[in-house]
Amino acid sequence: MINPRTPVLVGSGQVTQRLEDLSEAKNPIDLMMDSSVMAINDTTVSDLNNHIDSIVTVRFIFDSGAGARPPFSIYKNPPKSLADRLGIKNAKTFYGPTGGNTPQYLLNIMAEKISQGESDVVLLSGSECFSTMKKLSKQGLKTGWGEDSGGKRIDIGYEKAGGTENEMRHGIAFPVNVYPLFETAIRGRMKHSIKEHQAYLGELFTSFTKIAKEHPNAWFPKERSASEISTATKNNRYIGYPYTKYMNAIMEVDQASSLIMMSEEKADYFSIPKEKRIYLHGCGDINEVWNVTERPEFHSSQAIRLMGKKAFAMSGWDIDQIDFFDLYSCFPSMVELGREALDIGRKDSRNLTVTGGLPYFGGAGNNYVTHSIATMMDKLRDEPGSKGLCTSNGWFATKHGIGLYSSEPFEGDWTREDPKTYQGEIDSMPRPEVDESPSGKGKIETYTVANGRDGPELGIVIGRLDITNARFIAVTKKDSDLDSLMSEECLGRECVVKQADDGYSMVNLT
Repeated sequence: MINPRTPVLVGSGQVTQRLEDLSEAKNPIDLMMDSSVMAINDTTVSDLNNHIDSIVTVRFIFDSGAGARPPFSIYKNPPKSLADRLGIKNAKTFYGPTGGNTPQYLLNIMAEKISQGESDVVLLSGSECFSTMKKLSKQGLKTGWGEDSGGKRIDIGYEKAGGTENEMRHGIAFPVNVYPLFETAIRGRMKHSIKEHQAYLGELFTSFTKIAKEHPNAWFPKERSASEISTATKNNRYIGYPYTKYMNAIMEVDQASSLIMMSEEKADYFSIPKEKRIYLHGCGDINEVWNVTERPEFHSSQAIRLMGKKAFAMSGWDIDQIDFFDLYSCFPSMVELGREALDIGRKDSRNLTVTGGLPYFGGAGNNYVTHSIATMMDKLRDEPGSKGLCTSNGWFATKHGIGLYSSEPFEGDWTREDPKTYQGEIDSMPRPEVDESPSGKGKIETYTVANGRDGPELGIVIGRLDITNARFIAVTKKDSDLDSLMSEECLGRECVVKQADDGYSMVNLT
């Protein structure tokens, strides 16, 4: 029996804007409008604009984070601006927080509001025009975007810096520096040599490029070989070692995606075809131990494991029943963390993405997962009765979300477990003491080298002090150390840490 308050997805739309003439570029609100019109039309309901009571938009990348904003105008109430474009009156307007986990997080929250009778018809939308922004910025031009549409904007979630001041000072500020730290630790867990692991990373992501090649909205619809992805060349230089350029999420895209969700009784009222309906059978939201240097280990995620357990308990499914996956894929390590935590075997033949992933489909800022859910809807509609799983991730493998989807109706009372009830299990995990002024001998736990266009620039090392076993993070710019970190096995290697006059912790390999 389907409860009439059961939330159900009934429409989706995706748009990708590729232009040479920037004067023709649409702004992010107009791109959202285009994808929203597609999603509304997808429902087959001609006057749906008159029935949407809640509009939720994903936070723009230029409006995200705790740092300084770029020199671009920002929209005061993006969901209200979208409502105005669509001619939607009196809808509640919600704006999400920073993070790539946001689309699933917002969907889970709005599904709960529908199940509790607080909303009937929801439009969830997001877009990024980072490609246009970047090109204009290089020309010394401003976008001219931005408006104050008025209305009351309801912010969902909260803003919090991605790390401590000490972490950010030593490189934990940008994803390109952090995810390689997880990768090196994963290599250690897998007992791969450097050469073996580099080849393995190419093999992991070549399948993603094959999927992207076939996706009509992919930013880079091109299949690449494993060796092409894993081999450093002039056009595929190292970014954060061991990651080459082709292993990194690409945010410089212009993409938008929108979803329509409503209650089952509204779907019946509008006579939306059964074959259009996709149900959220299980969901979860959770945070990892927030600060990277405080995490018990870098090669696995207990948060994803627990979140997955909750979502599967809600759905009554197990991992072997999933037909389609879209594991968050900003970098290889995120795919590996998700795969290991959800017990997807390395030799499992099922594809791990439906879009092609953030490096190839496009990493549309905070909004990528809206695209993955929209694409998952297409897959599940094409194969009635099949099951899909999407994961999402924000900051540095910090904030996680999951959704389990199927065209098969959810039966019984749809109830989202309050994430607070299980977040405590992660928050109470034992964590190492962090020494922010380390000095003395230690051993390396994990490491990376940040590369610029001209080569290695900064080595970032996380390790443990010999005497106290306290964890430290430290950096090196010494050429011989950078060479060693990029050519030799340095996991478990002895090192010496000391404090520099400028407040940095410096490491020397021994």
